[in-house]
Amino acid sequence: PASSIAAPMLRTPQPQPRSKTTAAHLKADLNRTDNSTGLRQLQELLDAVLNPEKPAADTEALDWCKCLIAGGEGFEEFCKTVRSYDNATLCGLVWTANFVAYRCRTCGISPCMSLCAECFNNGDHTGHDFNMFRSQAGGACDCGDSNVMRESGFCRRHRLRTGENVPSIPRDLLLMSEMVLPRFILCIIQYLRDGYIESDISTERDLQKVLQQLEPQISFLEELTKMGGAMRTVLTKILTNQQTFKDLSMGQEENLYAQKNYDKYLSALKNSGLVPVEEKAQGATADVTVGAEGGAGAMVLLGNITIYQLYNPNSYPSIIESLKHKCFLEELLFWTIKYEFPQKMVTFLLNMLPDQDYKITFTKTFVQHYAFIMKTLMKSHESDTMSNRIVHISVQLFSNEELARHVTEECQLLDIMVTVLLYMMESCLIKSELQDEENSRHVVVNCSEALLKNNTYWPLVSDFINILSHQSVAKKFLEDHSLLMLWMSFVSFFQGMNLNKRELNEHVEFESQTYYAAFAAELEACAQPMWGLLTHCKVKETQEYTKTVVRYCLETLQIWFDAIGFIDEPAPNQVTFHLPLHRYYAMFLSKAIKCQGLDLDSLLPDQEMLMKIMVHPLQIQACLSEIHSNMWVRNGLQIKGQAMTYVQSHFCNSMIDPDIYLLQVCASRLDPDYFISSVFERFKVVDLLTMASQHQNAVLDSEQERPMLEGALTFLVILTSLRIHLGMTDDEILRAEMVSQLCMNDRTHSTLLDLIPENPNPKSGIIPGSCSFEEMLSAVADFKAPVFEPGGSMQQGMYTPKAEVWEKEFDPIMVVLRTVYRRDVQSAMDRYSAFLKQSGIHTGNPWPPYKERTVLHPCYKGLIKLLHCKTLHIVIFTLLYKIWMDHQNMSEHVLCMVLYLIELGLDNQVQDNKADEVRLREHCHDSWFPGTNLLSNLHHVINFVRVRVPETAPEVKREAPPSTSNEASSYGQNLREAQVFSLVAERRRKFQEIINRSNTEAAQVVRPKSSSTRWVPPGTQPQLVTEILEIRESMLSLLIKLHQKLSSKQNSLSASWLEDMDMSRHTHGDGITAIERILTKAATRSCQIKRSIQDICGKVCPPVPPKKNNPTDKKAMDKEERRQRARERQQKLLAEFASRQKSFMETAMDVESPETEAAMDLGASEVMESEVLYDCVICGQSGPSTEDRPTGLVVLLQASSVLGHRCQNQEAKKLPTSDEEHIYPVDTCGVAHDVRLTLMQRFFKDSSCLQSVSIGWDGGVYVQTCGHTLHIDCHKSYMESLRNDQVLQGFSVDKGEFTCPLCRQFANSVLPCRPGRSTEAGAWHMPTNKKLCVLVKEVEDLQEKLGLFPVSFQRSQEFITSNLSKEMELVIKDIKNTTQKKYMDYGKNPGSPDNDFLFMYSVARTNLELELVHRGGNLCSGGASAAAKRSCLNQLFHVLAMHMRLYSIDSAYNPWTKLTQITQSKEAEPEVPMLFRDVPSLLIIFVLTMPQPLRKEHFSCVVKMLYNLQFTQALAALSAKFSPEERQAWSTSGALKKSATNAEKSFEALLCHVMSELSQDRSVYKGNTEETSMLSSSVWSPQSIEFSLQQFCLPFLRLSCLLQHHLYGDNLTGCLEEEEFSSLAVCLGLLPSALQLSNTVHSASYLEWPVSAFDLVTQWCAEVTGLSHMQAEQSLTLLVQDPLWAAPRLLQLPDNYNIIFQYYHRKACTACKKVPKDPALCLVCGAFVCLKGACCKQQGICECVLHSQHCGAATGIFLLINASVIIIIRGHRFCLWGSVYLDAHGEEDRDLRRGKPLFLCEERYRVLEQQWVSHTFDHINKRWGPHYNGL
Repeated sequence: PASSIAAPMLRTPQPQPRSKTTAAHLKADLNRTDNSTGLRQLQELLDAVLNPEKPAADTEALDWCKCLIAGGEGFEEFCKTVRSYDNATLCGLVWTANFVAYRCRTCGISPCMSLCAECFNNGDHTGHDFNMFRSQAGGACDCGDSNVMRESGFCRRHRLRTGENVPSIPRDLLLMSEMVLPRFILCIIQYLRDGYIESDISTERDLQKVLQQLEPQISFLEELTKMGGAMRTVLTKILTNQQTFKDLSMGQEENLYAQKNYDKYLSALKNSGLVPVEEKAQGATADVTVGAEGGAGAMVLLGNITIYQLYNPNSYPSIIESLKHKCFLEELLFWTIKYEFPQKMVTFLLNMLPDQDYKITFTKTFVQHYAFIMKTLMKSHESDTMSNRIVHISVQLFSNEELARHVTEECQLLDIMVTVLLYMMESCLIKSELQDEENSRHVVVNCSEALLKNNTYWPLVSDFINILSHQSVAKKFLEDHSLLMLWMSFVSFFQGMNLNKRELNEHVEFESQTYYAAFAAELEACAQPMWGLLTHCKVKETQEYTKTVVRYCLETLQIWFDAIGFIDEPAPNQVTFHLPLHRYYAMFLSKAIKCQGLDLDSLLPDQEMLMKIMVHPLQIQACLSEIHSNMWVRNGLQIKGQAMTYVQSHFCNSMIDPDIYLLQVCASRLDPDYFISSVFERFKVVDLLTMASQHQNAVLDSEQERPMLEGALTFLVILTSLRIHLGMTDDEILRAEMVSQLCMNDRTHSTLLDLIPENPNPKSGIIPGSCSFEEMLSAVADFKAPVFEPGGSMQQGMYTPKAEVWEKEFDPIMVVLRTVYRRDVQSAMDRYSAFLKQSGIHTGNPWPPYKERTVLHPCYKGLIKLLHCKTLHIVIFTLLYKIWMDHQNMSEHVLCMVLYLIELGLDNQVQDNKADEVRLREHCHDSWFPGTNLLSNLHHVINFVRVRVPETAPEVKREAPPSTSNEASSYGQNLREAQVFSLVAERRRKFQEIINRSNTEAAQVVRPKSSSTRWVPPGTQPQLVTEILEIRESMLSLLIKLHQKLSSKQNSLSASWLEDMDMSRHTHGDGITAIERILTKAATRSCQIKRSIQDICGKVCPPVPPKKNNPTDKKAMDKEERRQRARERQQKLLAEFASRQKSFMETAMDVESPETEAAMDLGASEVMESEVLYDCVICGQSGPSTEDRPTGLVVLLQASSVLGHRCQNQEAKKLPTSDEEHIYPVDTCGVAHDVRLTLMQRFFKDSSCLQSVSIGWDGGVYVQTCGHTLHIDCHKSYMESLRNDQVLQGFSVDKGEFTCPLCRQFANSVLPCRPGRSTEAGAWHMPTNKKLCVLVKEVEDLQEKLGLFPVSFQRSQEFITSNLSKEMELVIKDIKNTTQKKYMDYGKNPGSPDNDFLFMYSVARTNLELELVHRGGNLCSGGASAAAKRSCLNQLFHVLAMHMRLYSIDSAYNPWTKLTQITQSKEAEPEVPMLFRDVPSLLIIFVLTMPQPLRKEHFSCVVKMLYNLQFTQALAALSAKFSPEERQAWSTSGALKKSATNAEKSFEALLCHVMSELSQDRSVYKGNTEETSMLSSSVWSPQSIEFSLQQFCLPFLRLSCLLQHHLYGDNLTGCLEEEEFSSLAVCLGLLPSALQLSNTVHSASYLEWPVSAFDLVTQWCAEVTGLSHMQAEQSLTLLVQDPLWAAPRLLQLPDNYNIIFQYYHRKACTACKKVPKDPALCLVCGAFVCLKGACCKQQGICECVLHSQHCGAATGIFLLINASVIIIIRGHRFCLWGSVYLDAHGEEDRDLRRGKPLFLCEERYRVLEQQWVSHTFDHINKRWGPHYNGL
């Protein structure tokens, strides 16, 4: 019965209602107590619906499931119902890569803690250390999980513990889900089994296809998980129930498909190398027995290489092999891995995690599959994505200490991880070539393998570090010895990897970049786990752990030394920077002494082992020096890269610091003489340490000797003075690190954080003592707020050392240790000397200051013996002597380090051990010094020294053979006394001693022969002979002589100088100060020395001038001196050049453009006639500009819409940051003018309209110049040369772009200068006495005579030949090409001359208006502003004028007549009435179309006439604002004034007249409805009327004044803002200056009418009222124009960047409706655009570029939301401008990498706005690149 229902139902796709009723019916059946029939029916239905043989893409099954689960109601309602029972207390929101999340270090317990934006914003984190980050691998929100974060940080929703008050869920609600879902999940699994094909090359795509088909099903599961706790509980039951799995997974007997499907699954399991456990049972027992016999050291053969692998025999083989699935969850995970972690599956598995039971089961399952996961990862092609997905899961599981401990105990997580790591690395081992290449048994990882190069091991290591951060887990690891041994063998794979061999002949052909992989591997796989373990070894209770680790380190090191066949000497010319075993040993030693109170000696091996351990770290130090001495230069740049990485801040505390510490430990326990001689031998400078002036060095070239010697001495100084692991507290270390970084350079907060090596300890989350980081920073540094330099380079907020830090704490030794680049040391010294000069402590070149050290920890006292050993003293003595004698290859640095060592010795005395001294004396009869103490050796005089020198050396020839027996005997005496010294022999002797002592404890000393027996290849160098030198000096006497030498005075120290010493001034200074300081210290420590000093000073004799008889030395000396002198000369020249350049730049900046240069004396007539001279900056000649060889100004033409973006309102518009806010562009200047022009064109004649307005508000052309001129022909050849120059320039020569040859300012055209006299020619200026009517007539005549110009300008039909006019044509073409077509064509018939005419005079208007804006919108400041110096308006006017005369104005409607006469004209198509016309435009048209040069009297006349019109327009506009009552009132009061004498100059009379005229037959005021009267609620007083009239006329006056200034060079006088109107009027001559006395200004009093005012006004008004076909409102709109615009502003931004970010980074683009990958905002108009988005491309141009063309005529300013930076688009180029948002420390956060809160920096934003308004982006920003329309 039931099946008969089911079958037909499925054959035809069911309409929704039918399946609903079935579902409801079934649900009712199942709810009965006897539900067997219901069950059977459901199973049959499901068999039919969920048939895995149907294609997965068919979603009908899915609809059925939704219906059944909902049990008959709608699925949406069902979801709502279930959600209401949600009892989850965790957020658990899962996100994928690129999601923006937050991390709060204050609230986090685990460093991996993260919160979604919603939980973060709903929690209270004020004052916490949090940041926003872009998720790399994906993650999940931890809000509500108290294992990972503190409860105080929970958000409001998850703080409430919602679980308590949620009602319990009714049983029947989820009944259907429990029945249906197991089958649904099985169905998915069956699809996955079916779809999987064992991997071939082709299958990646097929796997993707299977997944795509399953998309809806998996999404459905995801939807279920989001229904909340109730549904998750059901899912957990299904996924983890083993019985369900058993029943369903194999399928029933009779179902063939299910059987086949199951077999596929089994074969997939087998092929994964994973066999179900039963089949392995026999194998496993065998393994165990082997393990038992072999014990811990079972050997695994790897090829022919044996590796000792110590593992727990029960766990190792089984870990990697067995897998058995017992529930759906396990199989699901298995397929997830097989399909390489599809995102959807991962999200589903993670979404379930808030369910605790699920979490535990899933974690176990994950661990069980761990080995398999890593195997799959190694094979994967997409290892990057896969790594991210793995970590996405594992970080959720292992960050939780409870869980981690649980699986460590139950599932052997640690064993699994270590074994898998070993297994992973075994795949890429190679034989180590270190030391003994042939017989080496050691293997290392091969860094060029993909596994290491691509960091494939990263997920594993990251998990390992993560679980070691839990104390309970780390303790387990440290207690498990077999594991530790396994781990050590893993670490030894990295010991000695990436071996470098020095290239001696050819330069290496291929520079491998594998070194970075090696450093990363050591840091991540060895060092970070080490730091993790170290954090748990901090207290006495953990001593045992440390001892164990140290013991295993030593054992493994011993194994390593044996494997590489190391005896006592390292192989030459080899270095590896990777010694992780040494470093483990060092770091655990350090911890044990510092924190656990263990005794050093109990942890150290025997002397022989120490000598071995010391060799490789010392080799690295010597090689660092070799690399910096260019001895490895043939190995390419990468070797330098390695040397830098080794000391770089992220690596130094895991690399160089432990190495130096280890060497310090060795030095404190080994024989000091042996150690010192080893150092000099490793640094290859043994041969150099001889008293002779010449020597042979078998291993170094002579130019390498000096740097190597400096390196060796510096190393010794670092070794003896560094205290990082020898007793400094953490705070002292932090302070020292900070000071050394700040001394090198001022640093930003983030760089400093980055540069200070932190303990990379993952648990803390807080940088060690980062709470004290800020305190320490404020203690040692001052904050310099970000300033903006005028050059435009933006500074960040910087920290700079306080003065007392320079004075007391600057430590050059620490600086040397921490610098990656050698130049940083120099930089620190320069800053130090600058400080000393500034504070007046020392003016010369200071030496690095000596710094007192913190006390040594008692364990390391042995280190001081280094400073008190004979070998060092002999070296010091020899070097002092050599420096005094000026031997070659000595340097100031060598002396400095020698003195440093002496001073360290004086400050650190060894407690004398008398017995020791006696024992030593016995076999020291031949040595140089009596004892080892530096103090007693200082004044010990050495008389003779025996040296071996080449025969050619000067010392040989000096001694004549002894002539008498007397002399002979004394000679023999000398021979016996003379000292021999050989470092190598000394070292061999000591080595023998140590070995013998440890072998037989015999005290017998084997003395090897002196090492002078080194074999010298025949015929290469002169023979060595032995000579005896007479010295008779002690270290003290040499010091005093060096003092004389340095101060170049004979007796620089008087006998009594010690008494007069004051110690205070001795801390800072040069070498002289250093020597004095040492002598004083020595004298205060020993009376004997004090006496010796006085003796030596008393009998001061001039030092023997260094051997004159030695020509080679002399030559060397001279050479040095000559070099020195040359250097000084060069310095001087450079300084001179710099000062010249500076003064030039200053003058260049002040270049007055020729027009503004006032003529010296107007009286002298010859000046008047003189022509203007121009200098060409290319050929350097000076001369006038002529017709044939014109000169031009270097100009930059750019289209600009700045003016069009002005608003009426002074306030900037706000950037919208919510959906309610909007920006409307209706009120901008550009829009207003467009509307006006369109309205006019509807009613008036086109040609007339085009002369009544200006365009160019949007897309006008702005012309600017740097003020330099050049011949136009020179410019052409200059452009040619640029074209052939292949250098990548920031500009495109093909577009005519270039940089000014003189000042390098960007330019793209040349503006020809007009030939002729200077503008100040007096005749044009003479004040005129002509009557107004005469002038008006003259102007009219001038306009008639348009044709009669000087010859060159005449345009007859024949071709113009003059070069000048050709150039002018070209410039006009350039100007037109600068802006887009749409900004030029406003006429109805495109291309008409009227159109061109409009464009031309608008260019002039744009430039005048912009200059006004640059002057601050008014002319109050007066004077020639900076802009004016560079102004090219005069030249521009001439070019435009010349061009405009080609269009003669139709005299029929010459506006001049309408301005000045009463005329009658009626035309078919009316012209624009005078009252609608734009007055400034008329002014420019008149000036440009009249003959040039125009006389000033005529110019004034034009201005006066236009002022009348402007004033009348003002009255008309004003009257429209009145209410009818007010109009009535003013009319009556004005009528009275009309009869007065000066009625024509009274605004009341005129106002009354205008109003009566405009109210004639078709009254304009009809359109004036109630709303205007509402607006003007204020009452108009005469004062307010006067004010508004002045405001209306001001823009016109300003423009006229500016024009006059440019044409006639009149000065602009400054004035107060309230006097601006009158002062401009006087300047323009509207007002005879005599009248200026009256203080109240009436704008009407400036009127001068050529004919009766009332008639003229009547005529103008009649034009308006006579418009039959125009509505009253429209006339009114055109009348009431408001000429006053506020300055252009960018949008006002919110103070906090987060407001912008949160709103815009998820906002969908208006064009393509998607959320852009790179969203951007236009800061001019607020448009939201996709940067680089292909979605919004049009004709191959991306949206930002398009927008920049619409909005800014090819200039765009965009804020990139995801990066917080601003980019500028200018034409075809773009540049990154920087950011206007800075964090609390005043620095940018590009790309939001740090994610700290950012705040608006007002100064920067003002600068950006200023550059936009002044069009200087091109000049100030330097880094431009082409954008190819791709932004």
